[in-house]
Amino acid sequence: MEIALPVGESYGKAPSWEEVKSEVVRKTIHFLIALSPTLASFNRPLTVTLLALGTLVYTYAEGIRLSGGTVPLVSSITAIAARPRDQGRFILGPVTLALGAMLALLLYPSPAASIAIYALAFGDGLASLVGKLFGRFRPGFLMGKSLEGSAACFMAVFVSAFGLTSHIRIAFFAALTATLVEALPLEDYDNIALPLSVGFVVALML
Repeated sequence: MEIALPVGESYGKAPSWEEVKSEVVRKTIHFLIALSPTLASFNRPLTVTLLALGTLVYTYAEGIRLSGGTVPLVSSITAIAARPRDQGRFILGPVTLALGAMLALLLYPSPAASIAIYALAFGDGLASLVGKLFGRFRPGFLMGKSLEGSAACFMAVFVSAFGLTSHIRIAFFAALTATLVEALPLEDYDNIALPLSVGFVVALML
């Protein structure tokens, strides 16, 4: 998820080191969800179960953190990755990330499920990272997102979809769908909307 800024404005201010570090940690977690299709190729039910268990463990750790305690490793990573708007509240991003991957695996066959998850991992992940580090142009039709981030999203999804299907048409519409959904101001819920939308479009075209 790329953070949206006010529509129709262009920003030239470079992010601080703390902002960059936080974004890199968040997107590293995002990229790791790309392992799901590989695991699912061996055992899809087990992969879904592991994602569900991971979500439960994270939810428990967040409850401990919000009550003033800490869970080794999980709480420290969460603290580094937290955005300013997340301070003092449950950080929803990892939950919606896992749910997006689980729903793609449950609803769509391969390779639609794989493309949907790669769109979530690389399309959404790179849109945010590139937008944060290099995003300067934010035209109104992108609703506050950066042109650079949206271009990164499109290219990442196009390459991954074409690599799995060898169909330019499927890759184009998968990338276009991901870019349009990523541009919407959905906050953490784009982690669910994006893979569901991309998976649906790809499944229709296969």
